[in-house]
Amino acid sequence: MKITIISVGKIKEKFFIDAISEYTKRLSKFCKLTEEIIPDERADDTYSLAEIEQVKIKEGIKIINSIPKNSFVVVMDIRGKQLSSEELADKINNLGINGISDMSFIIGGSNGLSEDVIKKADFKLSFSKMTFPHQLFKIILLEQIYRAFKINAGEAYHK
Repeated sequence: MKITIISVGKIKEKFFIDAISEYTKRLSKFCKLTEEIIPDERADDTYSLAEIEQVKIKEGIKIINSIPKNSFVVVMDIRGKQLSSEELADKINNLGINGISDMSFIIGGSNGLSEDVIKKADFKLSFSKMTFPHQLFKIILLEQIYRAFKINAGEAYHK
């Protein structure tokens, strides 16, 4: 399986980079993982809602252009469906059984995702109704993908 993580904004903090590297290494046993990092558009606190929407649209165009052709698109969206780790593992496993070998997970920036990106989703996934910093969320997502592959492989992992 090929997994692509598309996210907005570069991560600068070493501890986040180290955690991402660790899960990337762990996942290499199970899948081909690639990351596409979309530069975030400038948007300061003085921007109006209309200006923020324009920022999301600009980022959205770059996101859409980064989605691999024929990829099953999972958009991380607070309004999406919440799954247990086992249900996520089943989802990934069932996609593979049905011939889907390419998945893309999309993480928006601090302003969220444009509606055009959300419309591209084959599945909308939510980990919580809470808001997480996108840097931390990438680590949580990678950990859950890793956990799903461990579950599907029948290997032990913390419960």
